[in-house]
Amino acid sequence: MPIRKVSLVNGEIYHICNKSIAGFKIFNDYRDYDRIVGLMSFYIADEVPYSFSTYKKIQNPGLIFQRRLVDIVAYCIMPTHIHLILKQNLVDGIERFMGLISNSYSKYFNMRHSRKGPLWEGRFQNVLINNDEQLLHLTRYIHLNPVTAFLVNDPGEWKYSSYKEYIDPDASEKRLCNYHGLLSIKPESYKKFVLDQIDYQRQLAIIKNVSLEN
Repeated sequence: MPIRKVSLVNGEIYHICNKSIAGFKIFNDYRDYDRIVGLMSFYIADEVPYSFSTYKKIQNPGLIFQRRLVDIVAYCIMPTHIHLILKQNLVDGIERFMGLISNSYSKYFNMRHSRKGPLWEGRFQNVLINNDEQLLHLTRYIHLNPVTAFLVNDPGEWKYSSYKEYIDPDASEKRLCNYHGLLSIKPESYKKFVLDQIDYQRQLAIIKNVSLEN
């Protein structure tokens, strides 16, 4: 996935990936995962009127976030990296959003784990998504990441992705994603669309790993 240094465009949708330095495990337990998801929901706002610690105590904070840097279309948090599908709403919205969540998480992680130094490999990677079909298949790819890595056998078992928001939109009280108007999907059809690909995506991952090692 190439690193693009050109400015990202408002209204366009991008696949974003941010990796830890040297494949270091940066999400170790539920506290780490919950922290990055919380930061994603917090820094989506163009202007943050209070601290993150205050935000966590508010019952329905999303109501005041009228101007959003980005819309999160889908996401998956893995032990060493994060996948996001983002629609940019404001100029430099993705740059600002990624910078805020990455820097804030680095400070939290280094303090909690008594560590010093950079946490991320470098600037996030991004690829423009060109059409609806590509977008749909990409959501499946990132939702299957934990299955492909053999962390779980079913994507619904992985708590730190948007998969459950797709297959059961009414079940999540703290929704992060906004894919309405971008994807026309029905929960049961989407679930089948994802699950039918498990074996194939795992095989592709195995072949890729073997080819890289030879």
